[in-house]
Amino acid sequence: MAESDRLTHVDGSGQARMVDVSGKPRVRRTARAEGFVFLAPGTVRLVRENALAKGDVLAAARLAGILAAKRTSDLIPLCHNIEIEHVEVRLEVLDDRIRIEASAACTDKTGIEMEALTAVSVAALTVYDMCKAVDKGMRIEGVRLLEKTKEAL
Repeated sequence: MAESDRLTHVDGSGQARMVDVSGKPRVRRTARAEGFVFLAPGTVRLVRENALAKGDVLAAARLAGILAAKRTSDLIPLCHNIEIEHVEVRLEVLDDRIRIEASAACTDKTGIEMEALTAVSVAALTVYDMCKAVDKGMRIEGVRLLEKTKEAL
């Protein structure tokens, strides 16, 4: 088995471990992720009109996603605490769903894709929480990494 085929967070005896990045150089890294919250047409209308009792769904989800990205290493046990330089969360209300996209950037020894994925996930959960009183059939789907980059300084 090639080194690249091995799980990096598992040691030789199969135990979970944090990856040692001490020997890696700092490089510029970016990541983009997306996810969707599918909603009933009436719920989409309420979100668009900012008419839900809990308040502005899109603003709350945007802020929750940014905060979540900043707390990723507190949520994911083996994730490194990296210095995040930028996080952006965008929400787009479509006919039957809200599309969430997050982008994040850092200059560090390990990637920032977990922060982008966490931002999308928590933003989606925030939409769900704010709409659950009026929509019992919501679905969160398609959370995925769209892109990650790495460039030497």
